This record gives sequence, C-alpha cells and structure tokens, in this order.
Amino acid sequence: MRRRCAVQRKVPCLFVTEVKKEPSAKRERQPFKVLATETLTGTALAADIHSAIPTEKVDGTCCYVTTYKEFVWNIEEDFKPVPDTWIPAKDLEFSNGNPLPDENGHMPGWVPVEKNNKQYCWHSSVINYEAEIALVLKRHADPELLEITPVPLSELLGQTLELIGTNINANPYGIGSKKHPVHLLVPHGAFEIKNPPTLQQNDILSWFESSNEGKVEGIVWHCHDGCLIKCSPTNEMTVELVKPLNHYNDDIKLFHSQHYANRLHRHHLDLPWPLAETYLNSQPVVISFNRTKYDCDFEPQSLFHHFSDLDGQRFDRLKDIKFDA
Repeated sequence: MRRRCAVQRKVPCLFVTEVKKEPSAKRERQPFKVLATETLTGTALAADIHSAIPTEKVDGTCCYVTTYKEFVWNIEEDFKPVPDTWIPAKDLEFSNGNPLPDENGHMPGWVPVEKNNKQYCWHSSVINYEAEIALVLKRHADPELLEITPVPLSELLGQTLELIGTNINANPYGIGSKKHPVHLLVPHGAFEIKNPPTLQQNDILSWFESSNEGKVEGIVWHCHDGCLIKCSPTNEMTVELVKPLNHYNDDIKLFHSQHYANRLHRHHLDLPWPLAETYLNSQPVVISFNRTKYDCDFEPQSLFHHFSDLDGQRFDRLKDIKFDA
C-alpha cells in the first residue's frame, strides 16, 4: 500500500482566506463567512504545489498508528500540562523541552484507543489488537475498484488515517445503518485524483460543481517535501493530559484525536457538503478477508467477523454493503 504524507500538524489552505460579514451557511447564528480568495498562499508556492499529488480529502476523524507506552487517565491529574510521556504530533515545536502551541493555540498530539473504552467504541471496532490488524478501505490493485481488507498494524506504523462510517460526522457516505454500524480506516492520500483541476480558483469551483470526481469534501495536495496543502477542512486535535504508569509496555496501537478545531471547509468556496451522492460512493468495492490467515476467533458481532463472511464479494457501492441480521 503506497504511503503518502502523514498529518502531523495544521494543514494550510491552498488559498489566502478572508472574512466576509455574511451569515454562515455552515453554522447557525454565525454572522460571518471565511472565504477563499484567488491568491495562492506563500506556503503552497514554497512547497512547489504545482508538482504536488492531489488526493481526495475524506470526511472523517483523524487517527494515527504508532507504538506507545501504556498509561491510564487520572481524574485529578487530567488536563494538566503535558507530561514527558505524552505523544506529540511529529511537527510540534518545543522550547526547553516543553511543547509550544501552534498559531491557533493548539498542541497537536495523540491519545490511544483502548478496546473497552466506550467513548471510542467506533475507533475500537476497526482494530483487533489480538490479531494486530485494522480494517482498511483503500484502492484495489484494479484502479477501478475499492477494497476493504484487514491490514497488519505493522504496515500502518507511522501513518495517519481517517476513520469514516455510520457514526462519524453524520455519515456523509451512507455507510452501514443504526442497527449494523460500519466504520473503516482510510489512509491519508489513499485516493489520488485522476483528473484534477488547475490551481485557479475558478477551475477548482467548476471541478467541484460539474465533475463526478469532484463530488468530494475537498482536495489535499501531497508535496514532494512532505508538506500537505488543502482546499477543504482538516480536523486537528489537541491533547493536554495523561499520567504515566510505573510500568510501560511498548506496543502498536491506534491513536485518535481528542479535540478538534475546524479551520477551512468546502463552504469557504460557498459550496455545499455533504452531497446526496459522493464520488467515493459511486465506485464498486470488493471485500478481501481470508479468515484462515489469522490465528484467533473474531467475536461474532464484530466487523472483522462480518467482513470475513463477505470475503470475495463485490458491491456496486459502499452503501450497498449489508450484513445478515
């Protein structure tokens, strides 16, 4: 699976933005809009945006796979200054050993997804720590197909991914149902845009409005120097806590963002989101899950069990995937 740049800091916008005194179409009672101008940012130009790889911005919640040292929450100590064992985002700046907030006052970092924590049950549903695998949606070897398949956590180490599904961001892709919720991890940069627009705002607007491939939340450009540039929202998280245990166990875990600060949305181009039909949901998808490869029994109600029962099956769209009652 081809790797792209990981999200480890605020992803800057492609265009310079400005505030207009007009009611927001995204948030009720907000008397202003933040809209994109036609001017490319200096950050985008410095990162050689013209030679960058455009990919689909998937609407979900950000996750990260890495090793960690176990810790537990302590109510009396939570939300205190970050301790030494806190896992910061890689691009976070430090001064005298202390993390520095970014220009928005956030300190990006990660906290682990624990199996029995109900607050993160949807994150937990796509991870099996016993088998050391994650349920991933990615491009199939056939470029016309999507694929849902288990991927070893070791192969995802150091990557950031987007969690999408039934209970994430109002489920813009129509995946699963209330009775049978479905969630999946999508590696950042997994879906390269085949016919992207030019970097002119009018061309981007036209592409979003008239191209089938443009029925996406936004575009993220992966630059050759590792920089990410977006024309859509990116959710960043802030973490300010955790008390370490006296004993540590290094392990590979899924981490999630705890707090989000919405910055730039498709609405910055005065375009709606979500859409009735999305490009992601217009593509056929195949299930590749050979249960015999794993030396463990999947819980009968788990997504791993359900998807292994669908091994080899093909569906016209993600929203067509149904589990037997």
